[in-house]
Amino acid sequence: MDAPAAVVDAVFLVQPHALLLDLAGPAEALRLANQALQRLGQPPAFRLRYVAAQPQATSSVDVVIGGLQPLPERLPPGAWLFLLGVRHPQPADPAAGAAERADQLRTQRWLHAAGSGLLCEGGRGRLVCICSGALLAAEAGLLRGGLRCTTHHELLDPLRQRAAGAEVVDNRVFVIDGPLASSAGITAGIDLTLHLIQAHCGDAVAASVARTMVVYLRRTPNDPELSPLLAHRHHLHPAVHRVQDAICARPDAEWSLPRMAAVAHVTPRHLSRLFGAHAGTTPLRYLQAIRLALAERARGEGARRAEAARDAGFSSEQQWRRTRRALGRRSAAGPAAG
Repeated sequence: MDAPAAVVDAVFLVQPHALLLDLAGPAEALRLANQALQRLGQPPAFRLRYVAAQPQATSSVDVVIGGLQPLPERLPPGAWLFLLGVRHPQPADPAAGAAERADQLRTQRWLHAAGSGLLCEGGRGRLVCICSGALLAAEAGLLRGGLRCTTHHELLDPLRQRAAGAEVVDNRVFVIDGPLASSAGITAGIDLTLHLIQAHCGDAVAASVARTMVVYLRRTPNDPELSPLLAHRHHLHPAVHRVQDAICARPDAEWSLPRMAAVAHVTPRHLSRLFGAHAGTTPLRYLQAIRLALAERARGEGARRAEAARDAGFSSEQQWRRTRRALGRRSAAGPAAG
C-alpha cells in the first residue's frame, strides 16, 4: 500500500459564468479520492475550498453557487489552485458594471500574486488550469518563460496570443510542466485530476476514483504506458473489482484462486471466467503483474532486491525472475540478481 499522502489544500477560484463541470468534475474526483483513502484506513489527502471575489457566483448554467470564501491573503504551502473555464459571453449578457469590473481587476491581481507564488514555490504547489482557465492564467501574466500548456481546441490560437511567452501544445488531453498543469476542454479536467490524484495518492486510489466515476484513466502521448496497477480495470463488474482491490491492498498476502474467489463470493471456476470476460486476463496472471510492478518500482526507488521481492509478495528473488520471464517483461531496474 502507498504511504498516506500529505493533505493538499485544493482551492477552486470561482468566477461569474464558471463552467459548472469544470468545478464539479475535479472537485468530485478529489472527494472520491478522500473516500477511497478512508476505506483503506488512511486520512484524507485533500481539503477542498472555494474562493471568489463575492460570496456567490452564477455559473454557466445559471445555477447560483453560494457560500464562497473570500480571496485569501495567501495560499497555504503546497496548495493546488484550480482555474475554471468560463462560458463565452452571450449577446444578451448585460454590460459589466463598475462593481463587476472592480471585482474582475481585484481577482486578476490576486491571481497574479497567488499563481506566481505557486509557480515559483519549488514545492508541491500547483496551478491547475481547466479548459479556458488557461486564458485566465495568461491574462494574469502567469504563462511565460517557455512554460508548456494547453487548452480547449477552439481556444488554442487565443491562448497563443495572450501567452506569447508560453509553448501552447495542440491535440493533448492535458499537459504538465513542473507546477503548471493544464487540460483541454471540460471533461479533460477530470482526466487531469485523476492523473494528479495518481501521482499524489497512488495507483489504487486513482483507479478507485476512475471506477466510481465510470471514466477511463487516460494518458497523454508522451506519458509512459499505463501502469500495471491500473491495467485491466476498464470494466464494471463489482466482483472482479473486489478481487483486484484486495490484491492491490495486500499483494504480499498468500493469494490462491480459492481465496480470491472467496473475496468475490463466487466459485474459483466462475472467477476465472469473470476475469477472462471482463478483465481480459486470469486472476493469477493479474496477481503476478501487480507483484512484478511493485517489486520493480521498489527496486527503482533503491530498495534491496530481496526486500523488494518480499514486500511485493514474491517468496524469493528466483520467483521474481521466473515471473518476469513468464510475463515477458524486462525490469527497468536491471536484473534481479547478480
